Amino acid sequence: MIYVDADACPVKAEVEAVATRLKVRVAMVSNGGLRPSPNPLVEMVYVPEGPDAADIWIAERARPGDVVITGDIPLAARAVEAGAKVLKPNGEALTGANVREALAMRDLMADLRAADPFRQGGGRPFGKADRARFRDALDRALRAAAKEG
Repeated sequence: MIYVDADACPVKAEVEAVATRLKVRVAMVSNGGLRPSPNPLVEMVYVPEGPDAADIWIAERARPGDVVITGDIPLAARAVEAGAKVLKPNGEALTGANVREALAMRDLMADLRAADPFRQGGGRPFGKADRARFRDALDRALRAAAKEG
């Protein structure tokens, strides 16, 4: 199963394409506002409004053999702890070896933003190469998860 933290996920179409090719079920979890997919492998899960409702729903269900797609580092840490494979939308895998470091970096960046309210985010745009890298990473993660699940 693939769980997608879908509200701000830029790779929903890529997840659906890879899942369809490999015949893997997907749960697109959001607070609403996402158009339902006609794909029978894709389940739209709408959780109540509120902080972290989608994250909590996913974290309670993620298990070994599952893949979680999220940019939310605390959710990633919970999913890794539960034994799931975790990918960020850029294709970076979060594992037991690097998720704590990612949490520490997240906290540091939050502190820096709080100290300088004029500091703007400003990464580069998400492009075709990022999408291709994500598709390849998802394919690898699903194959590895299938061996564990």
